[in-house]
Amino acid sequence: MRGLKGKNVVVTGGASGIGQATATRFLEEGCKVCVFDRSADARSRVKTELPELSGIMDVDVSHLEQVQAAFAEAIELMDSVDVLINNAGISIRHDFLDITPEEWDEVLNVNLKGAFYVAQTAARHMMSKGSGVILNTASTAGNIGYPHYADYSASKGGVIALTLAMSLELAPVIRVNAISPGYVLTPMQRAEYTDEMLDAVNKKIPLGRHAKPEELAALFAFLASEDAAFATGQVYVMDGAETTGGLCSQWSHD
Repeated sequence: MRGLKGKNVVVTGGASGIGQATATRFLEEGCKVCVFDRSADARSRVKTELPELSGIMDVDVSHLEQVQAAFAEAIELMDSVDVLINNAGISIRHDFLDITPEEWDEVLNVNLKGAFYVAQTAARHMMSKGSGVILNTASTAGNIGYPHYADYSASKGGVIALTLAMSLELAPVIRVNAISPGYVLTPMQRAEYTDEMLDAVNKKIPLGRHAKPEELAALFAFLASEDAAFATGQVYVMDGAETTGGLCSQWSHD
């Protein structure tokens, strides 16, 4: 992608799934990359798998002090941050009537408040240096809602609205977009779904399968590049046409 080589990138939730695939892609593009992740096991594994990372920080994005300290470290390691992939997120599969206040707070604290903390910290730095790109990970759950994920859907709907508002306030210095993935075969998704559930989902996606994390990483790379220099204030859905035309509950290859 044009203009990515030599850029300095932070990826939150970068030690697994979409985040790790995205960190890998930016390394391949010739960028320096720091990863934020709160999972010790994931950080240990990604340190082995991606030894060329500039930094791997222990960060819970729902704690502002941790976010600010990690950003300061990333700036020290890379001299600046040009691109933020604001990707950290969690989900809990449960019925709406069973969601506890503690579970609601946990999901919203990471997915929405955490996204805000990271984005604001990055934006202050980028505004001071005169340029930057912020890309938020939303979800089709935030576009249309999904059963058993009311708290997750609410958090991702908030990320979408946050993205749109940020893009207006931060232009023309910082470009801000979001990607709304549909079903992506990540460790988080794999842990929540049986083989039978995965097969049922695949049957309602016109392309007949889950997305690969690397496919989302490619879209992040494009949106961060100079090839997307006029792209801001948008939410890009990548879901294999699952939500197109409202067919998500009707499509079947049978």
